[in-house]
Amino acid sequence: MRKIITVKSNELKKSIATKNLLTNKLISAGFEVIDYFHPDTELVISIGGDGSFLKTVHDFNFPDVPVVGINTGHLGFFPDISPDDIDRFITSYINEDYLIQDIPLLGASICTDKHCNDIFAINEVVVKGDKSRIIHIDVNINDRHIQKFSGDGMIISTPTGSTAYNYAAGGSIVDPSISLMQLTPLYPINTNAYRSFTSSIICSNDSVINITPEYRFENSIIIVIDGVEHKFNRISSIKTFMSDVKIKLLRMSNYEFWSRVSEKFL
Repeated sequence: MRKIITVKSNELKKSIATKNLLTNKLISAGFEVIDYFHPDTELVISIGGDGSFLKTVHDFNFPDVPVVGINTGHLGFFPDISPDDIDRFITSYINEDYLIQDIPLLGASICTDKHCNDIFAINEVVVKGDKSRIIHIDVNINDRHIQKFSGDGMIISTPTGSTAYNYAAGGSIVDPSISLMQLTPLYPINTNAYRSFTSSIICSNDSVINITPEYRFENSIIIVIDGVEHKFNRISSIKTFMSDVKIKLLRMSNYEFWSRVSEKFL
């Protein structure tokens, strides 16, 4: 049987050197190493920072095999293995001494006046104005009108994404074992016409959040999925929900979420 591991890295010198080192060690341990996703791939390894990890998972269309990250970036919340720990990682993987976290994805149905586009996010979906414009949107949860929002934008995040843009915007850090969605405003403006919440809203994982833009400028809304901008002509609605799709995140057996949060943020 072929024992295939897919290894992907960014173009940084440190990442490429780590990839070469890892590849040689994996081959010596009896694995076949490739840089694309094969039907027989048993593990995907991303080398880089959090952005590289997210890009790898999106590029490989949310694979149903475990994904692990080796951190050569800055924060490294997803890729929590140091290049210095490669030998320990390989030994742990061979001995099946690791944890697998099932990470549910956020689904988004972005509808225009012509068709709908279905997109998945690991961390968050952000609705914001193009060219730094203020946006005006109606926010509905489970078909109930919640607010008429005016401000820079809105973040809908998963528990996994709560430590990313959501946290930077003042949202709460959420234990990833809890199933929910978080709605966090970006610089809300309160006027007589628009009454916006100034703190995040927590929704159950079976909620459906529907955002309807009120246009002041043609095509003034952009959607940011896990840090990547997407532009659609004349968006009529953005519906977000927790999907049934999950990715398998491989962690070392000593991984503990709150210890990781303390290490990275305090």
